[in-house]
Amino acid sequence: MIVVTGAAGFIGSALVARLNEGKYNDLVLVDDFTRADKARNLAGKTYTAKVPREQFHEWLDANQMRVEAVVHLGARTDTSEQSVALFDELNVRYTQRLFAQCAKYQLPLVYASSAATYGRGEHGFGDAHEGLSQLDPQNPYGRSKHEIDQWIVAQTEQPFFWAGLKFYNVYGPNEYHKGRMASVIFHAFNQIKATGKLKLFRSHRSDYADGGQLRDFIYVKDVTEVIFWLLTERPASAIYNLGTGQARAFEDLGRGVFSTIGQAAEIEYIDIPLDIRESYQYYTQADMSKLRQAGYTAPFTSLEQGIGEYVAEYLQTDRIW
Repeated sequence: MIVVTGAAGFIGSALVARLNEGKYNDLVLVDDFTRADKARNLAGKTYTAKVPREQFHEWLDANQMRVEAVVHLGARTDTSEQSVALFDELNVRYTQRLFAQCAKYQLPLVYASSAATYGRGEHGFGDAHEGLSQLDPQNPYGRSKHEIDQWIVAQTEQPFFWAGLKFYNVYGPNEYHKGRMASVIFHAFNQIKATGKLKLFRSHRSDYADGGQLRDFIYVKDVTEVIFWLLTERPASAIYNLGTGQARAFEDLGRGVFSTIGQAAEIEYIDIPLDIRESYQYYTQADMSKLRQAGYTAPFTSLEQGIGEYVAEYLQTDRIW
């Protein structure tokens, strides 16, 4: 039995799809199942039980002998949210309690961290544990993930296998419910469909052209493939970057969406909102050497390939994975 928290969300439901494809059907799904807007993410998927998020710790104490591994993807992920107390409750204390349970029962644990922990990237994007103390996340979400990374590395009591994954800019099917926090590709498709053109953020820095901001965009199917590999291969316990290792410009992304739908590109530039302008990341690129050295050899989907599949097979057909 594999437990997936955040199972009705974007990456969580995609992982359930990948596990089902791998013939893993004895799954326990954990989430806030009162949100009707995420319900279709679990349609057609096979699982054993659903456990409400607030009941999960007690459920795990009672059922730990039946559990093979836990993948903890449940979290508050809104980078514009400013409530430190909310992140402390949902991201920090919840994860600390779960990690302690997995250490007590010796259950493998894979959990979600974030590239937001790197802040502006002034110290690079290497995932060595020795560099954690130098990082300076720029928002409460990033700080909550950074706090957990540091706390876990410092624990003397640990599961026999654990992995923290610093997700970069994940995009792909099943993110329709995320609103403002959905990927730029999702918003680009819907903008173009509604207006025939695309708005991207202009640059507020002289060293980047408008639309030239660079991010490491990773297709959600690659994310689930890495998690599946970690669950089955269990390399050295560590925090791992999870991007492609190749930064791409937002303008490339926009032109990729236009190309997929067969329309000439028409791009306008707008100011970055004031509430995120100071903390906005202009460049992210994952150093993927640690995961590669751990033995992961599969290639990552190119931005053009990922956009092509996502737009043509999911957004244009209104399908989930």
